[in-house]
Amino acid sequence: MRATSTAIADVFLIEPTVFGDERGFFFESFNARAFAQATGADVQFVQDNHSKSAKNVLRGLHYQSQQPQGKLVRVAVGAVFDVAVDIRPNSPTYGTWVGEILSAENRRQLWIPAGLAHGFLVVSDSAEFLYKTTDFYAPEHERCLRWDDPKLKIDWPLGMDQPQLSDKDAQGQLFLATRM
Repeated sequence: MRATSTAIADVFLIEPTVFGDERGFFFESFNARAFAQATGADVQFVQDNHSKSAKNVLRGLHYQSQQPQGKLVRVAVGAVFDVAVDIRPNSPTYGTWVGEILSAENRRQLWIPAGLAHGFLVVSDSAEFLYKTTDFYAPEHERCLRWDDPKLKIDWPLGMDQPQLSDKDAQGQLFLATRM
């Protein structure tokens, strides 16, 4: 496994070691010891989630105001543009975002520590998205930032298309780029 830091120091792009031949392939999608060694993050996951979405579906930018979740995300089918936004007021990268293409083909994963907002846009015909979380889903604490917030200026690969949003995501709040 190789972990590469991003513009947000504790967000890592994870590339597993893949073993393949004419029969197919094998890789460890998670190994606690290798993950801790590569990222410095000693985490315990409590929940696994799996979603399927059509092209141009945008989910997020989600976070929990209490019980924040760290997430290890990957794609099993298709491809997404995956985004993490640092919303931790005392962080030196507060208000910064990072985005990566994650796909079934490249097998990359993104480690997003607790305290960041997260979302993704499906860039293939459909995508199956898998993620592990460090805390349980708490709907009473779930919040959503606007995907098109003018202060964040996320460069979503949309072209001329508008994303498909859930009602909840369409009601996302603006990010206030001031330190608390």
